[in-house]
Amino acid sequence: MKFAQDFKKFNLSGKWHFVYSDVPIETNTIARIQESGLNILDATVPGNFELDLHANGIIPDPYFGTNIKLLRNFEKKYVCYFRTFNIIPEDNSIPYLVFEGLDCIADVYINGKKAMSSDNMMIRHSVQAENFLNEGLNEVVVYIKPPGIEALKYEYPAAVSGFHANYESLYIRKPAHMFGWDILPRIISAGIFRPVYIEYRPHVRFIEVYLQTVKIENDTAETMLFYKCLFDKNPGDEWSIKLEGTCNGSSFEEIFILSFQYGKHLFSIDNPRLWNARGRGIANLYDVKASLVKNGVSCASNNFKHGIRTIRLLREGINNETEKGTFAFFVNGEKIFAKGTNWVAADAFHSKDRERIPSILDMAADLNCNMIRCWGGNLYEDDIFYDICDREGILVWQDFAMACAVYPQDDDFQKRLYNEASSIIKRLRQHPCLALWAGDNECDQAYSWFGFNSDPNLNILTRKILPDAVNQHDPFRSYLPSSPYIDRFSFGKGNKYLPENHLWGKRDYFKSDYYAKSSCRFASEMGYHGCPSPESINKFISEDCLWPYDNEEWLLHSTSPLPEIDNRYNFRVELMANQIKVLFGVIPSTLEDFSHASQISQAEAKKFFIELFRGGKWERTGILWWNLIDGWPQFSDAVVDYYFNKKLAYNYIKSSQRDIMLMLREPRNGKLELIACNDLDRGGFVDFGITDAQTEKLILNGNIEISADAVTVIGQIDYNSTQKHLYIIKWSDWLGGSSNHYLAGTPPFDFSWYKSCMKNLPYY
Repeated sequence: MKFAQDFKKFNLSGKWHFVYSDVPIETNTIARIQESGLNILDATVPGNFELDLHANGIIPDPYFGTNIKLLRNFEKKYVCYFRTFNIIPEDNSIPYLVFEGLDCIADVYINGKKAMSSDNMMIRHSVQAENFLNEGLNEVVVYIKPPGIEALKYEYPAAVSGFHANYESLYIRKPAHMFGWDILPRIISAGIFRPVYIEYRPHVRFIEVYLQTVKIENDTAETMLFYKCLFDKNPGDEWSIKLEGTCNGSSFEEIFILSFQYGKHLFSIDNPRLWNARGRGIANLYDVKASLVKNGVSCASNNFKHGIRTIRLLREGINNETEKGTFAFFVNGEKIFAKGTNWVAADAFHSKDRERIPSILDMAADLNCNMIRCWGGNLYEDDIFYDICDREGILVWQDFAMACAVYPQDDDFQKRLYNEASSIIKRLRQHPCLALWAGDNECDQAYSWFGFNSDPNLNILTRKILPDAVNQHDPFRSYLPSSPYIDRFSFGKGNKYLPENHLWGKRDYFKSDYYAKSSCRFASEMGYHGCPSPESINKFISEDCLWPYDNEEWLLHSTSPLPEIDNRYNFRVELMANQIKVLFGVIPSTLEDFSHASQISQAEAKKFFIELFRGGKWERTGILWWNLIDGWPQFSDAVVDYYFNKKLAYNYIKSSQRDIMLMLREPRNGKLELIACNDLDRGGFVDFGITDAQTEKLILNGNIEISADAVTVIGQIDYNSTQKHLYIIKWSDWLGGSSNHYLAGTPPFDFSWYKSCMKNLPYY
């Protein structure tokens, strides 16, 4: 749901050309590029520098083997993209050149004249092009400078900190993951990665339209329209705004006279169709038309979708032996249990994001996710992401784009971040799915990572700059300074007491005390490794390195971005192997068995994490596991690999995230307690049965009424820690019913025994 009036556009995406050089390119025209002697190559826009190099046969597939290391040779290149185009001016409008995604530090020339400069990949860039364009033939040149060289122009005070591979990212506004992360490779890149076009903006138009729900009471929604309009207000003219909205038989109309081009208007909508989070009702969306009317005649209009709802986050105190902190989301006044996932880059090359997003979100909906956290090491996602979340009723927790570092605090960086945040807030604030702005990912924790233990509440970026931007441009939305957030009360008391936390720990046995006895109310990150299938591994690992796993290719795809310089991520392959050994006692000797055993280990872990939190409702209020899909071919915590092949965990999660789910709690006093977790706002009767997967013996069955939006204890069965069982739980309910399972006993389990039992699982 991007803010978009019916402006005419001239598309500049498609075929371009590019050159690159080891030294700065002295150019502002195509003629000077041609005279330079540089090799002119074909390019595709939207695209990326490395993808264009691959398409021209200069580099091999960067996703295969160790080829990703070759990209280090292109990080310091100067790159020019260029093309010609023919246009005819549009009457009564002003042409703007618009880049939806420009990576990153660039000068843009139109017909030899410098039209704009950019230094931020995170936001859209546009420039009034009226004084640069010719009628007929035109040319545009985009000159991109290497971030690694530009980063040297900044001062780096002792207080700023980042991981070894990411230090140059601190001042450069590109996604942190592009400099190398544990889930994505180092690809510094350059290019025009989202659409580019000439947009003809009429002289009379809306500049901004922002419609939000203030409150809902007694079947009435109090609604606020914020507007900025462009028109000449002459004596005798009457200007007004007319709002019309329709949704499934509900409609509203509001007309008011303007005394000034900017302002706010408060009005009520009776008996509205509410937008609801997934599982709590229909995600109703109104089709809204805002018309700018002069003397009774519409002169401009803006069409958008609008969801009527209220969303807030309640966060209070800390969790310890004597206090109960709070971290809970309320939608339309009702507390919801959040179950969902973390969103990372859809692709390491962001020009490919848009084509992948719909299929990824289809899987999120299939898994019954009602919340997605957009992780701060990424960029702000394409419009299509938020449009689909609006439609599917998936709440979006949006981090601002900072991660795992202590960022600069100087005045210039503050201004740059404020402008970035303001741009992003204005672009996304109309989306009803947007539940929360969060300042960053793990930067509060980073204040204690790099050899000192500073108070993160001194971070002016997340305590002053970003909340100011939210308060100015989106005052109805909740803001969280960091994830996890260490407030003044929590600082010095220990992260384990935070009401919202990221639960990683040693990543040992998934039922260890670190996980099972964690005190946090809400886990916004929690993951476990799972190996891709041999079919997928064959697509990115060379034949000589397929097995055994202790080789450079597995290491690079694990991901270790600079293994020769920074080995902090080199443990991850062995970690995956050790997690298998904890569960099954041995590490399999073949790739096929290794992959299968690893996927079982991951599936059981993710299932346990979800059910641990759901079984503790409302003592616990949500879990966002890490993560749904890989952004490049790798060995990771994702439950779907880069090629969209689902790991076993996908099916286990689908069972554990159903709105009505029966599960066995962990043993207590020699018993396993059977409970029903119901996230719906109505209760009802369920028929249930528990059988042993190996013997098919019926252990427990019955019919019972379960409560709405609560956990209901159904019964219990005997437990003996020396005995190993895989129990199958089946039930029928008013939605149709489903199944689940429980692995009883203590590890190690026999791998062959588990495989024989799982053949009886309905979702295997």
